Amino acid sequence: MSQPQAPVFRIRNLCKTYRSGEVEVQALRGVDFEAAAGEFIVILGPSGSGKSTFLNIVGGLDRATSGEAWFRDHDLTRASEAGLTRYRRDHVGFIFQFYNLVPSLTAFENVKLVTEIARNPMEAASALALVGLQDRMDHFPAQLSGGEQQRVAIARAIAKQPDILLCDEPTGALDSKTGIKVLEALTAVSARTGATTLVITHNAAIADIADRVVHFANGAIASETRNASRKPASAVSW
Repeated sequence: MSQPQAPVFRIRNLCKTYRSGEVEVQALRGVDFEAAAGEFIVILGPSGSGKSTFLNIVGGLDRATSGEAWFRDHDLTRASEAGLTRYRRDHVGFIFQFYNLVPSLTAFENVKLVTEIARNPMEAASALALVGLQDRMDHFPAQLSGGEQQRVAIARAIAKQPDILLCDEPTGALDSKTGIKVLEALTAVSARTGATTLVITHNAAIADIADRVVHFANGAIASETRNASRKPASAVSW
């Protein structure tokens, strides 16, 4: 029998405190978390529950106040700034609510930018084809709908073939019909590339497309559930 794979992420007693003068805000309070390779996880919770802070720490964009965060054998809590930069460049693809595309570049050129700094990139055209935009590669962001721009952002994130996709409210600026198209692209890309995918959202309907659902409240994980089966994104509505 084959041995079970070690978790991609191992998070232990993760805490984050923000200070402003005399005021302290505990954004994370002792979070324990693991994720397996290729797992698709939806993280739910209200504003201020710690979701984005957690995502920023496991993505190497922020540092914990205490506790441990490991990506495989990379100790994110003790890494240097240069080490975190290498981790983000080599292993992580980010997708945010706002697309952050360069307006003066075409869809192809926006994706190509990332491939020039990646260790083992896929072709920009291939990444855009994966999200169904092979016919829109020469269009500028202003010529694309919101959903198409978000799919360019997904193509850009996956073009460097990351181990991890971290998505912060990827459908937050979109209506239901357009959001479903983005979720279809995201789930297809995750399955095709095998990337471990974390999606944070306020939208509980999205939970049905996940392997596992993690609920944050007051800076901690309040509950976790595993879906017996995953719905296709086309079956979700809100």
